[in-house]
Amino acid sequence: MAAKQTEKEEDWGYDLYPERRGKSLPLIPSVSELLFGGGQHTSDKLKCEQRVVDVVTKQPLVRLFLDALRSSGCPIDIKRHIVCENCDVSVTGGYDPKMNQIVVCQNTCRSDSYVTGAIVHELVHMFDYCVNKLDFKNLDHLACTEIRAANLAHCSYVSAMLEGSIAAPAVKAQHAFCVQQKAYESVRNARRSVSHEEALAAVERVFSRCYNDLEPVGRRLRRGTKDVQLACEEGFLLGYT
Repeated sequence: MAAKQTEKEEDWGYDLYPERRGKSLPLIPSVSELLFGGGQHTSDKLKCEQRVVDVVTKQPLVRLFLDALRSSGCPIDIKRHIVCENCDVSVTGGYDPKMNQIVVCQNTCRSDSYVTGAIVHELVHMFDYCVNKLDFKNLDHLACTEIRAANLAHCSYVSAMLEGSIAAPAVKAQHAFCVQQKAYESVRNARRSVSHEEALAAVERVFSRCYNDLEPVGRRLRRGTKDVQLACEEGFLLGYT
């Protein structure tokens, strides 16, 4: 029974977040830690929690999502719903629907920009879980929320170029490809038992509808523009005030 449960959790990627299940990643203490106590884990956690507070209070896009969740009957308590933990180095964040918590990976999110990206990405999943009744066991639902997260939090034109997903001369034309590629990768990471063909088919089935679903932001966000400011100003048009 235990082996079967472990396999099930690994299939869903829970092993990437060991502290979710009362485990921990092996840490190698420094000389100062051995001599004077304390440790990198404590330091990382404190820094991460401060970054979370800074991001939640200062980033307009994060505030937009929090306002939208509150207006939809899903208010967020930062101390309860956003936590910093050690994760596998392959991830920067996650959303735990069982606990309704966003996990910010304190060992990989070491700047405000990384924390912002992780929180916004996971806020899309939290919004979909609350407002759109997202069922993570439904492959089409999972593909849809990953498309939306890639669209609203990852595939801005500039970030995609920097990561190599898009060539500069074809930025606009390739934006959809960036979203599709990122969503496919996220589906495979979230559901390891799903084959390449199944994940790709799910993304393709729901892509058009979910790519054009921009709630609660209302527009695609391009870096170096006033899109975030405009999205916040237009929030009332979608009922998020």
